This record gives sequence, C-alpha cells and structure tokens, in this order.
Amino acid sequence: MKKIFAGLFLTASFALASAQTISFDKTTIDYGTVKNGADGHRFFTVKNNGDKPLIISKVQASCGCTTPEWSQDPIMPGKTSQIKVGYNTTIVGPFQKLIQVYSNDPANVTAAINIKGTVEAPGQAQAAELKSDVAVSKTAAVEEAAKTAKAKKAVKREAKKAAAL
Repeated sequence: MKKIFAGLFLTASFALASAQTISFDKTTIDYGTVKNGADGHRFFTVKNNGDKPLIISKVQASCGCTTPEWSQDPIMPGKTSQIKVGYNTTIVGPFQKLIQVYSNDPANVTAAINIKGTVEAPGQAQAAELKSDVAVSKTAAVEEAAKTAKAKKAVKREAKKAAAL
C-alpha cells in the first residue's frame, strides 16, 4: 500500500512539475491620474513558464466599465502573449478594478490582475493649468512692481544727493 501511495505522489509531482505555468510581468497597472476621455487601454504580458501549452480560457472583469481582450491561441512553453485591458475613462473619480484570468495552469486556475487610477473631471486639467498661469502672472507682476519700487527709491536717493550739493 505504501508503494502505491509513493507511486501516486511521484506521478503527481511529475505532472505538476511538467505542466503549464502562468505568470505576469506585473499584476497591477497604475494609470495614475488621467484626463477624462483619455485612452484607457493598458497591456499585461502573460508568460508560460511551463513545458506544456498554456490556454487562457476566459478573462473576466469585475464590472462592465473594464473590457479585457486576449488571444484564444495557446501560449507555447517559454513564450508570451498579451491581455489588453480597457477602462472607460469617461467615468470620473478614482477606480480600482479586478480582472480574473482563467487558464489551464493546474496550480493557478484563476489568477488575478488589477488596474487602478483616477480620472479627472472634464475641465479639471484646464482649471489647474489656468491656476498655474495666473500664479505665474501674479509672480511676474510682483517682481515687476518690486523692480519699479527699487528704481523709484534709487531716483529719490540720487535727487537728494544732487540737492545736497
């Protein structure tokens, strides 16, 4: 009986060791802050680290605002493929979405990848640029006023020196 269990364990070990294995270049993509309506597509690279073909059977986003696209072709051992994830950047505010990747990897049948970021409100970027321009204009006006005041003081000093002579 012990020999049978040992044989089954050894066979299972070889089966797992020589199977397809999924891995990702990164499991989270941070969009940072993006403008409303900007391109919401990003790419995850998937690699097959095993020695049998890896098949991605399904990629499912946590909501309808995220759309995954992937190749139905098997990923051969040592090769890579990409999963294209699109986020609807007309939805304003912070977001964090989970995407589940289903494959024939026996050790990781369901893998998770994530996207996150913030979409600015329409006009928010323009308002920030306008505030920056106003601040620069105010700074320039203050600097010019300071130069004018210094020049007036210098003229008064020179006039006093001339009057004293």
